[in-house]
Amino acid sequence: MSQENVEKVRASLATWDGEMLRPESRPFQRIFSMEVTVALYAPDAVYEDAVLPDHVGESYRGLDGFVRAAEAWIEPLEWLLVELEQIIDTDERVVSLHRARLKMRHTEIEFETPLAYVFTFKDGKVVHQRAFVDHAEALKAVGLEE
Repeated sequence: MSQENVEKVRASLATWDGEMLRPESRPFQRIFSMEVTVALYAPDAVYEDAVLPDHVGESYRGLDGFVRAAEAWIEPLEWLLVELEQIIDTDERVVSLHRARLKMRHTEIEFETPLAYVFTFKDGKVVHQRAFVDHAEALKAVGLEE
């Protein structure tokens, strides 16, 4: 089952990996309505974010919540580009490690940062996803060291 979970995550991430995302096009509304993404998540899946200061301590439920969180994430940006580096299988959880490049809208500052997600599965569906700004923290969260 775990390799199947890896492939489900890989397919969903492929819908936006390497794509230049711009807030005005509301990309996550499109991404989270795609069949491959809808099939990945349980209807009441929970998203938590340790990346954005205003998201810390917040939980977002269901795909509508995922869209709200993601759209808020890119709102202050001119563009965002996330590239998948690695997917790690840990049985009931899958870790995806990324490199994110972004440009702030008002300051025009560009920078690059690590980004990681931990997907927790139950019965073949993601029931919880958490974002991390540090690969090592994501790996530690699943009992692995980088």
